[in-house]
Amino acid sequence: MPTALPLVLAGPTLRHCDRDNFTLWFVSSAPMNELILHLGEEKLILGNQQRHEIRLGEHAWQYLIQVNRDELLAVNSAIGYRLEDSRHGALFENITQLNYGDKVAPEFVIKPEIENMLHGSCRNPHHHSGDALVAADTRLSQDLRVEARPSLLMLSGDQVYVDDIAGPMLYAIGQVIQLLGLPQEQFSGASLSDSSAISYLPAALYRRHKNLLPKTQYQAKTALRRWYINHPIFTSSLAENHLVSLGEIMALYLLTWSPELWQQIEIPKEVEGLSAVNTLRWEKEWLHLLEFKAGLHQVRRLMAHLPTYMIFDDHDVTDDWNLTAKWEKAAYGHPFSRRILGNALIGYTLFQGLGNAPHKFTTEIVPLIDDFFSQPDTAKQDLLIHALLKFEHWHYSLNTSPKIVVLDTRTHRWRSESNLAKPSGLMDWEALMEFQHDLLGQRNVIIVSAAPMFGVKLIETIQRTATMLGGSLLVDAESWMAHPGTANTLLSIFLHRKTPEQFVILSGDVHYSFAYDIRIRFRKTGPQIYQITCSGLKNQFPEKLIPIFDKLNGWLYGHFSPLNFLTKRKRMSIRGRRPNGERSKRLMNRSGIGLLSLARNGAPTQIAVLHADMSETHFDAPKKD
Repeated sequence: MPTALPLVLAGPTLRHCDRDNFTLWFVSSAPMNELILHLGEEKLILGNQQRHEIRLGEHAWQYLIQVNRDELLAVNSAIGYRLEDSRHGALFENITQLNYGDKVAPEFVIKPEIENMLHGSCRNPHHHSGDALVAADTRLSQDLRVEARPSLLMLSGDQVYVDDIAGPMLYAIGQVIQLLGLPQEQFSGASLSDSSAISYLPAALYRRHKNLLPKTQYQAKTALRRWYINHPIFTSSLAENHLVSLGEIMALYLLTWSPELWQQIEIPKEVEGLSAVNTLRWEKEWLHLLEFKAGLHQVRRLMAHLPTYMIFDDHDVTDDWNLTAKWEKAAYGHPFSRRILGNALIGYTLFQGLGNAPHKFTTEIVPLIDDFFSQPDTAKQDLLIHALLKFEHWHYSLNTSPKIVVLDTRTHRWRSESNLAKPSGLMDWEALMEFQHDLLGQRNVIIVSAAPMFGVKLIETIQRTATMLGGSLLVDAESWMAHPGTANTLLSIFLHRKTPEQFVILSGDVHYSFAYDIRIRFRKTGPQIYQITCSGLKNQFPEKLIPIFDKLNGWLYGHFSPLNFLTKRKRMSIRGRRPNGERSKRLMNRSGIGLLSLARNGAPTQIAVLHADMSETHFDAPKKD
């Protein structure tokens, strides 16, 4: 194993950038001294207010560079950036494959008028599909003209899969924890006293759901069994390697974005100590991870040149995160499961949340982060987790045209009043009112919702049936229409006559892609609503099921079906767009990244998906009635 760590372990990644803000994230293996930022023609010596430093481990420092000033950046022109340290010199100069063509430094463009943008979700490193972020980088490299560049990259959930870890990835995580000296922690209510006792040997893999993950201590009912105790709190069917410690979470994020760390570790193709089934699983996952890491140079290059924004969905923390009030009671009432969830939220905050809207975290969260990482201990960790679980500002909006409103659909849940085991609404009444307030004065708007606001009705019906039988966790029964309060309030917002004229809703989550044109029945005027779903970046729905669901949904809930008048969205006329004009198809089940182009009035002129092989699927507008 190499002994000398590279100076830059991950990044640089552009985060919140507009005409008044420049935000840059990276992780280094050594602390910085005096940092100097070259931003276009301007040279800035960064003070303490402009550089936030966190020591993640013995050999890992995270830096978030934030420069804020009115009219800081010119719009619609290429701006280069370089970062120098008085001790280490130019930080990004020696990173291979960081720049496009013959450029000597990364460049970005501030484009507040959104003519085109990229969006996607659900990037699972060991899934067999290709990585669409690699394709996005290739596409950007082919045309670097300012007018051709996307305004931004929006990642709408499941940037990591904390609850679905490949065996070889967990093996790599164990090596990174040791390599970087990431912190260990004490556990309460677990079968292990602390994280240093966790084994990463092959024989210990694929067993966490049996030996490590916590279980409830009360009787629970599901669709498959009547009454039993010690029901698993973490219900993902792929939880065999579910991450539990903060060190594991941080290592996962670094391996998700860093080509360098993969060069520092070794993962054997063949291992001993696994069952025959898990041996085959290891070999398959090993191959898919090999393909994944081969594209990381391009993924980093893309994110170094394009402002990137993120929001969580379930797998960023765990499957079924806050799905029902009963799940919340079990998960937050157990000390070990609360720690597991809290660690995932710490990881999200560090690697995703802080860069979206840094100012939202300054008062409540950043002091607790600094205090904990300056000298980690159990009390400080629990205090930070408590604050993050109470934090109410994960959502944010962007000063673009159209305005982008990014929703938190995980922590503002509308809990069921009739049955705690029923799915909670994705947003409660107060959060929906705040959302409606964000829409005031806007003629057109882009909404980012992890789950589609208007989904596939057949699948929602199946989820509702499973919920009636007590199996809401079994089928991930979460949709905007699953809770009557949330559904009715949301639809009322769209039906209100003072809403924007154009709504573009960008979603992911479901592992397939589709596009709907939505109008209000019996109303000649707007709004015009477009539900655009692109999922996943590196994930897909089970291949044999999706054609069946697609066909049945068309038969039962097609545009002219009278069954639509029996649904909550009966006031809406929904037309599904055909992928590449295919007559009887509405759902596209292939990994890819969304390509969205907009007219000046905010209406889409192109809805497309770019696949890993550089082919494209286009969702053309349906013919008018």
